[in-house]
Amino acid sequence: MESNALGEYLKARRELVQPADVGIRVTGVRRVAGLRREEVAMLAGISSDYYLRLEQGRDRHPSEQVLGALAQVLQLDALATEYLIGLARERPRAAPKPRREIVPTGILQLLGVLEQPAFVEGRSFDVLASNPLAVALSPRLAVGGNRMRDFFLDEDERSFYPEWEQAAGGLVASFRSSVGTGTPDPGIVQLVGELSLGSEEFRRLWARHDVKMRQGASTRLRHPEVGDLTLEREKLEIAGSDGLLLVIYHAERGSESEGLLRLLESLHAPASPTSAAGSTMSEGFSSPGRARPDEWPASGR
Repeated sequence: MESNALGEYLKARRELVQPADVGIRVTGVRRVAGLRREEVAMLAGISSDYYLRLEQGRDRHPSEQVLGALAQVLQLDALATEYLIGLARERPRAAPKPRREIVPTGILQLLGVLEQPAFVEGRSFDVLASNPLAVALSPRLAVGGNRMRDFFLDEDERSFYPEWEQAAGGLVASFRSSVGTGTPDPGIVQLVGELSLGSEEFRRLWARHDVKMRQGASTRLRHPEVGDLTLEREKLEIAGSDGLLLVIYHAERGSESEGLLRLLESLHAPASPTSAAGSTMSEGFSSPGRARPDEWPASGR
C-alpha cells in the first residue's frame, strides 16, 4: 500500500512524539511536528544520515537492535514494535494471489443457533457470514458487506453509531494491524484506495499508522426501530482460519438493552442464516474486499 512503508511509518510516529515526552527542552519556534529526524537519531544512538536513509527508503532492512532502539524513542507499545519489525522484513517480490476465506462449517452451524446478533469478519473486515438477528441489528452486517467501506462511506453508519468519531480511530488501527506488514493482496490495496479517495477522515487516520488489536468493546448503537442500545461486542478468533473472527453482540442480562434486543428479534421473522454460497449457510465465499461490488453475491446486500 506504500512503496516505502517503513519510512512512512517512522515519519508518522516521529511526528506524534513531542520533545517533552522524551526529555528534550524546547526553546524558540519549532517548524516540525513532533521530533526532528536528528533528535530521533541521537536518542536511538544512530547517525542522522543513517536515520535519514531509513525514512527515505534508501535502507529498508535495519537490524532488530536498531529497530528496538527506534521503538523505544518513538514510544511504541509491544504491538506497534512488532509491526515496525515486520515492516523491515524481506518481502516476496511478487504480490500474493487473492485468498479465498472460508468459514468453517461448524461456525456456520453455530451462527444458526446463537440467540445473539453474530457474524464472521475476515482479515480485511469483510462480512463472510451472519445470522438473521445481526442483519436485523444492521442491514450492513449482511453477507457481502465490508465493515471499513460501510463505516466510512455509508452515511447511515454515522447515525447508527452515536460515537462514530471516537470509534473511527480504533477501527482504522485494527484494520492496519489485521492486514499486517506483508505484501498486501490486490483486494486490500483496492479497498484502501477506495477509502482514501472517498473519506477524508480515513485518509487522516490511515496516515497516523496506528496499530491496535482487533478486540471487543462496549458499543452504543442507535437503531431506527427500537432506539438506543448499549451492547458488548466480543471478537473471538476462529482457530485454524488465518485471521477470521466470530463477532457477537450481547446485552447485560436484565438490562433495558436486552429487552430492546429481544423486541428487535420479535419484529423480524426468523430466516435461515445466509452466506455467500446461497440463501442458507454453507462453507463460505470469496470475500468482497477481493471483488468488485457488482460481483458480490445477490444475497449479500
